Amino acid sequence: MLQSRALVIALILLLGTTLPEVHSKSVFERDRRDWLVIPDAIAAYIYETVNKMSPRVGQFLVDAAQTPVIAGTRNFLIRETTKLSILAEQLMEKIKNLWYTRVLGY
Repeated sequence: MLQSRALVIALILLLGTTLPEVHSKSVFERDRRDWLVIPDAIAAYIYETVNKMSPRVGQFLVDAAQTPVIAGTRNFLIRETTKLSILAEQLMEKIKNLWYTRVLGY
């Protein structure tokens, strides 16, 4: 039982579980900086499926997702992926400018 709880917590940690955020916009309508929308959507589907089979386990998932450790880890991942995506966008702009100025001669 302890191993299954640890597995569930690890799954929640990896996928993220803020359920209201998942339903706020479509996956394709979101800003490309929000890389965690897909894991959030997967976690929401897992939660909905588990909750249909066993509401008690579904409530355990919700309670586990709201623990400070998981919420803090998820917030850290959001901050860091946002920083990385901003850096990637800046790099793409520099490459694009380099392409236009050096290669194409604009």
